[in-house]
Amino acid sequence: MTTTPLKLEYTRPALYPKQEAAVFDLARWCYIEASTKSGKTVGCIVWLTELALYGTEGQNFWWVAPVYSQAKIAYRRTKRGLPRQLYTSNETELTITLFNGAVMWFKSADNPDNLYGEDVYGLVIDEASRCKAEAWTACVTTITATGGPVRIIGNVKGRKNWAYQMARRAEAGERDSAYHRITAQDAIDAGVLSWEGVEDARSKLPDNVAGELFDAIASDDEGNPFNGLAGDAISRCYGVLHSEREPVCWGWDLAKYNDWTVGIALDHLGDVCRFERFQRPWEETTETIASLVGSTKAVIDATGVGDPIVERLIRKLGNNVEAYVLTGPSKQRLMEGLAVVIQSQDISYPEGVISQELESFEYEYTRTGVKYSAPEGMWDDCVTALGLVVSGCTFGARSSEVIVPSYRGDLTHGVAQDVY
Repeated sequence: MTTTPLKLEYTRPALYPKQEAAVFDLARWCYIEASTKSGKTVGCIVWLTELALYGTEGQNFWWVAPVYSQAKIAYRRTKRGLPRQLYTSNETELTITLFNGAVMWFKSADNPDNLYGEDVYGLVIDEASRCKAEAWTACVTTITATGGPVRIIGNVKGRKNWAYQMARRAEAGERDSAYHRITAQDAIDAGVLSWEGVEDARSKLPDNVAGELFDAIASDDEGNPFNGLAGDAISRCYGVLHSEREPVCWGWDLAKYNDWTVGIALDHLGDVCRFERFQRPWEETTETIASLVGSTKAVIDATGVGDPIVERLIRKLGNNVEAYVLTGPSKQRLMEGLAVVIQSQDISYPEGVISQELESFEYEYTRTGVKYSAPEGMWDDCVTALGLVVSGCTFGARSSEVIVPSYRGDLTHGVAQDVY
């Protein structure tokens, strides 16, 4: 009995010209710094699948992402694009074994030691700027013997990471390497993104974050997050303390060790109308905050020692008190929200302690994310309080009134929203 060999007719899915030119560059080492949602992931799924379709029994083709959940996204997208009769899959190992015996693996870079030992014939490193340098080293060992081609893709994220440095070497003409940059405008021109959607997203992000996400322009790894590209956003928001107006929302940062308890309130126009800064015993602090806040909405730092204070205030004041737990991701979200309203001049504050803390505040890219803090020996209580009150409001144009959303009813505001 003889069997008829399986014959396939393959047609490459449609890619727009700049996307296809980047992904299917003939260079072995190809670095693609690209806007979010510009098609880099889809393009590289097509590229890796094409390599595997022309592979042979036992050849491995890898997709490596910073964490397991991101690898699984690419795995599911690849399965959706393949006819079901052409492969078998393993949901536990995240593998797709094609009809020709080639195996596509979707792996996490979280533990680099797990990436050693295999021979790989085609490799994609997704969101490379967020992958550990040790993972890059491990991946290089897997394609050394095979000479397999590599695609390193992702948004830019600062400058002090291996992906940014390797991209600069490729851009400078390193042998057998290529560099491509795809911006949001390229994707808009190709009909992949809408101009309105990108501009709406830009308006909600600080300049440096929007520049990285949509223009593929890396920010400095450290600096002031509030001043924007022009460098004077903080001073453009100087105003008087509008004590004659009523607060619509408070933000409170509670003292820890030698810090200050700071309360800042905004009025209906987004101007600071109350500013309190003191160091007192906890019992007195609780009573002072309760008397000042009354029935006005208040967003209060409930991190660490602040948790029992906030619980007492909720018992005293009810549902107008909202707890905010500061973690790495939730503080990043808080500071980026504050940067947006400062850079768009949707807020004003008096020159003095508040503006001094804003000017000295710093961010720094680290391997685990963005770290926001005051320089050693300085305070950031005013910055945190201002960020908290801003988080409790919705801002429109400067001429519009500030909207205060209703209370969310839990003690984990900062933690529950850590998916950024």
